[in-house]
Amino acid sequence: MALIIKSSAFGFVHSAFSFHKYMPDLSYRTDTLEIMDDFDLPSAEITPVLEGLGKMNALFGGHKSIIKSLKKFAVGNGYSVSDWGCGGGDTLIAIAKWAKSKQVDLNLNGVDAAPSAVNYARQQALNYSNIYFTQADVIDEAYLIKPVDLIICSLFTHHFDDERWVKLIQNMEASAQKGIVITDLHRHWLLYHAIVFITHVFTRNAMARNDGPLSVRRGFKKQELLVLLKKAQIDNFKLTWRWPFRWELIIYKS
Repeated sequence: MALIIKSSAFGFVHSAFSFHKYMPDLSYRTDTLEIMDDFDLPSAEITPVLEGLGKMNALFGGHKSIIKSLKKFAVGNGYSVSDWGCGGGDTLIAIAKWAKSKQVDLNLNGVDAAPSAVNYARQQALNYSNIYFTQADVIDEAYLIKPVDLIICSLFTHHFDDERWVKLIQNMEASAQKGIVITDLHRHWLLYHAIVFITHVFTRNAMARNDGPLSVRRGFKKQELLVLLKKAQIDNFKLTWRWPFRWELIIYKS
């Protein structure tokens, strides 16, 4: 019986990895666009992915990581926090729950360019009067986004090529009054295979199966981030590796 179980488990894992018959070259960031980069995706397509991302962020500590970083800025009553690339708004909702538990009054704003994502986020946050959303392109429409104390950005900056990444950081730096907290993917073969496994075993969603591994290929090596930060003329920052294969970038304004 034990042999049969082990054999079945091996076949289960082997079949999951067989979807990708080659190991992509991870020595460079790919510029291949993700399906999610299409701002005109209908709700029927993007909603299941946003739901899945929210669950993953909660399961793998993404929300806790952002909240822990916020504490480094001594966030207090009246602070304003904006989540650029907010997706389904799950990070802001997690922050709102944490702030309520600590009796801290925060003003929370989510920014996303995709109308379907903003509509979904608004529905999810209906019970939170201190959360509002802005539909805007963070590169070309940053003027539509109100300045805030802190900007957060979780698993979002990898969607931009190097030139637009630099512009994004410069826009953030101009808008944030106190600081910026960014978390994003470390481009690594182990993370790539883990994402392939997770997306092919636990979901049948075509977008998740395509964008999950692709997002790793669009992730960063440490030296790449350091070069990009230099191009953006950012020198007051702290870059830290976090489990699971995430970079935490904190930019201080003073």
